[in-house]
Amino acid sequence: MSEQLARQLCAELTKLVLIDPHTHINPHAAASKTLADIMGYHYYTELAHSAGMPKARIEDPGLDPKEKVGRLVESLTNLDNTIQVSWLVELCRKFFGFEDDRITPANWAGLYDKAAAKMAEPDWEDQCLKQSGIERVFLTNDFDDPLEGFDTSRYIPCLRTDDLVFHLAKPEVRARLAKATGIEFAGGASLRRAIGKLFEHFSSKGVRACAISLPPSFAPTAVSANEVD
Repeated sequence: MSEQLARQLCAELTKLVLIDPHTHINPHAAASKTLADIMGYHYYTELAHSAGMPKARIEDPGLDPKEKVGRLVESLTNLDNTIQVSWLVELCRKFFGFEDDRITPANWAGLYDKAAAKMAEPDWEDQCLKQSGIERVFLTNDFDDPLEGFDTSRYIPCLRTDDLVFHLAKPEVRARLAKATGIEFAGGASLRRAIGKLFEHFSSKGVRACAISLPPSFAPTAVSANEVD
């Protein structure tokens, strides 16, 4: 492929408006607040662990975010050949005006402060979506999520069904189902009504998908109403 064609294709792709079909974003606090929110993602923590950093060094709940980033940088300097670190450097250039080729122990603190100032801007969330070319984001919602307090036309609800499929035998899951629907679990008929009510609730909030994580051995099997009871 010629360089000219590559540039042309990249320019056309950049024009596209995107929909992110699967995330675990908290729509009540969707945007990052510090560089630790980005570097705390498992792409970077697992890289650091693979380079020999003990998990306890960055997973203390009371650890200051800036200190956490400093500790991660110590390990990531040995991982410049990974695509994840390349992504991080490019992200910092695009969003935070970072000008160096590498994030190092000598420059990370200045980058952290510059990023924190940018993330504190009142329209930071809108800036992120606009600069990324993202119009809508699909969420991953528990079945008893009230789906209140956020823009469901931007952050699209997605019903996660794992608890209903795999953990309905647990009393705490049945209690959550009863609280969410007002229907006590008492066999197949009540379960059908409760699940119907969940779908009505999610549909009223603009749900567009359901999600489930299936183990490799899972195989669905039809059962009768009597077997359900």
